[in-house]
Amino acid sequence: MNNIMMLLAEAVRYDFITRALVVGSFIAVSCSFLGIFLVLKRLSLIGDGLAHVSFGAVAISMVLGASPLFFTIPLVVIASFLILRLKEKAGIDGDAAIGLVSATAVAIGVFLASKGQGFNIDLFSYLFGNILVINNSDLYISIILSVFVTGSVLFFYHDIFAVTFDEDFAGIAGIKSKTINNLVVLLTAVTIAVGIRIVGAMLISSMIIFPVVTALQFEKGFKQTIVIAAAVSVICVITGILLSFIINAPSGATIVIMNSIMFIFIFVTTKIKG
Repeated sequence: MNNIMMLLAEAVRYDFITRALVVGSFIAVSCSFLGIFLVLKRLSLIGDGLAHVSFGAVAISMVLGASPLFFTIPLVVIASFLILRLKEKAGIDGDAAIGLVSATAVAIGVFLASKGQGFNIDLFSYLFGNILVINNSDLYISIILSVFVTGSVLFFYHDIFAVTFDEDFAGIAGIKSKTINNLVVLLTAVTIAVGIRIVGAMLISSMIIFPVVTALQFEKGFKQTIVIAAAVSVICVITGILLSFIINAPSGATIVIMNSIMFIFIFVTTKIKG
């Protein structure tokens, strides 16, 4: 026990660990605030689809020698709106539209990686996360992003709530459902583009799904579920990052495993209590 405490004390002395904890916590809050709407609208897979798109965007940015973060954000945002347009205009189901866009993006990424430097260490870190690549720019961007996402959800809370549960009624009530859907997808796209630095493109969608599904086990009200999801997500991120440092494991995979353990524990506990 003393050795673990010493390792934890040593971990927080490193700047990259501190940055990872701050960035991860803010991204966790953003994912939780957006995840509740995506999960209830059965659009949670859009996170997985956009994560695949982010991989393709990172591969393109590396081939072009551009900044991965600032190159990925606009491409992922464009892909998110493309998915919505395919669903609305082409009459394609949401999951099929996500599959089309994400598969194309991954194929482009793999193709460019094979023609360029291949799956080098940098590209691999974007696939599965690497806290060592987090810099001060990521820190500031994650804080700004989290404040923007939280503020947007709170400001448009009633509109998003109505669109989430009954889009037809929301339209009758004068709420612009299309605008609200675009806002949620836009915020999700930016969150994923920033979050892949912590968890990786292959695992970022878990930060949207797991905390919300875990919070839903408590069967509380809508606002309470958001708060519980945010708390669960932050706890899993912090413990995952610190544990990954102690056992020398990938941070992204460790965070997801912590989310899995948390879900199983809460699920079993609530079922036992009836």
